[in-house]
Amino acid sequence: MAETQSQGTPTLFSPYKMGKFNLSHRVVLAPMTRCRALNGIPRPALAEYYSQRSTPGGFIITEGTLVSNTGAGFPHVPGIYNAEQAEAWKKIVDDVHAKGSIIFCQLWHVGRASHSVYQPGGAAPISSTSKPISNRWRILMPDGSYGIYPKPQALEISDIQEVVEHYGKAALNAIRAGFDGIEIHGAHGYLIDQFLKDGINDRTDEYGGSLGNRCKFLMQIVQAVAAAIGADRVAVRISPAIDHLDAIDSNPLNLGLAVIETLNKLQLQLGSKLAYLHVTQPRYHAYGQTESGRHGSEDEEAYLMRTLKRTYQGTFMCSGGFTRELGMQAVAEGDADLVSYGRLFISNPDLVLRLKVNAPLNRYIRKTFYTQDPVVGYTDYPFLSKEKGTQVQSRL
Repeated sequence: MAETQSQGTPTLFSPYKMGKFNLSHRVVLAPMTRCRALNGIPRPALAEYYSQRSTPGGFIITEGTLVSNTGAGFPHVPGIYNAEQAEAWKKIVDDVHAKGSIIFCQLWHVGRASHSVYQPGGAAPISSTSKPISNRWRILMPDGSYGIYPKPQALEISDIQEVVEHYGKAALNAIRAGFDGIEIHGAHGYLIDQFLKDGINDRTDEYGGSLGNRCKFLMQIVQAVAAAIGADRVAVRISPAIDHLDAIDSNPLNLGLAVIETLNKLQLQLGSKLAYLHVTQPRYHAYGQTESGRHGSEDEEAYLMRTLKRTYQGTFMCSGGFTRELGMQAVAEGDADLVSYGRLFISNPDLVLRLKVNAPLNRYIRKTFYTQDPVVGYTDYPFLSKEKGTQVQSRL
């Protein structure tokens, strides 16, 4: 996408035109599960949380939001598949817009990363495969304990179209709730990634085997959502080099390129670019654990990300372990148009300001990431302006 500044090296704090949206900076709130939507309904605490992190011309991506009642793998995550949920999101979206921010809803289905306790009628979770996630990983249960992932039910071809339709309907609900667009969560070992990765997808039908077949499910979802709300309101997140929840691929670079080349072709067919492509860096950590797969050198990982960036014809967003310095470097060197921040944004609601003036950051408290308290560890982290003796002075 075109850089809005004609001169000078861009920084995290340079404006950027993301399709139809004019952003005042490139620091994005990454989607993060927080488990505060009791019984799947977004509550007032979510409005406070997202509003706190909104800035004029900023960009917010919500936590993963369920596209159907089979999509959950955490307690108390929000949905966007029925009218009650969509209505509840309106207050949150309105509060974010009142702060001048753009907000996208991340559409999510965890696939096999679920448990019968989260499924209607106690059924088995759905996936591309009948192979369960290994015992190396544990699922957070509603009572706060951790359980074993069960054996999933591989989707029949006849059932896949219904899942695709769920994404289209959820996208429509999101737009009706006032969202500016949606991000399709195709990363981190969840349902779409279970089709993309050859370490999981063992199908022998049209959805398995070749790269083209493994990309088919994602592309059908992108097409359905674009048809419902317009391609320029649709984004995609992928993580070809991340093995979270056993999501291993034998050739991450080729997988990433296959997805991107297919998205590029789709954009030409639609006559419109997608809003952006969001790719997680190989250095991504989850639940405080580093993925166990053999990671390449920093040079190899940088090559992978740069190759994907240069191949994608549109706005490219990076996420995964970024500091202020790494974010500035990625933007300055053309490796990312936008950078999304996760855990640093949890404990620093005014992260954009803190990064801009290079101020100290609050430390996050991991044990409160997935609790249901509407305040503690959620909306009670201090702002820079409220800290005694703090002087805000730009170092740019």
